[in-house]
Amino acid sequence: MRDRLRAGVAIFNDGHYHAAHDAWEDRWLDLESGSDDERLLHGLIQYSGAVFHARERNWEGAVGLAESAGEYLAALPADYRDLRLEPVRSFLARLAADPELVERRGPVRLEHEGTVPTLADLEFEPTAIAAVVLAEEFGYDEQPVDRARTYAQRDLEAGADDSKFITLLFDFVREDEHRGIIFQRLSDHVGRRRAREEDVKGLF
Repeated sequence: MRDRLRAGVAIFNDGHYHAAHDAWEDRWLDLESGSDDERLLHGLIQYSGAVFHARERNWEGAVGLAESAGEYLAALPADYRDLRLEPVRSFLARLAADPELVERRGPVRLEHEGTVPTLADLEFEPTAIAAVVLAEEFGYDEQPVDRARTYAQRDLEAGADDSKFITLLFDFVREDEHRGIIFQRLSDHVGRRRAREEDVKGLF
């Protein structure tokens, strides 16, 4: 829960409002309806949707989502899961009353564990989640990114914390200007690793 929550928070704080919900959605779908965790993620998903629609000037959609997001978050403790909710609830109320608010000021950024994390601040696990989410958002093939994540996790478990896959996942998430080149390098490394694995299988 913590890694998914933090990945989505950082994606949102970096301004990728449409993509942010994807980091939360897979976990949200597995949760019991009406539980505190489910209400938190449901509220955040709708918060990101409200901001996205407002920025697209879909005022009706923005108002509806802002209202329902506020309802989902209303009964939760102010610092549930180390996420400061009061500024979010306050902004949602203002957005529901005036969806053009986002044209005058940006949405409230999300504070988690005492900081306002961005993609540059994430540890490995949230970064790996964010990499797959951003691949989909920016139109890259998710499969090699997801496989790179698997290889990076295996390397970490084996004590190889200098794994090229770890470095490439961090770079893919953090380097906006060079993401295409990094994706190609990542795909090449995944292809070579898969080929080695197939060669080993062929021996037995």
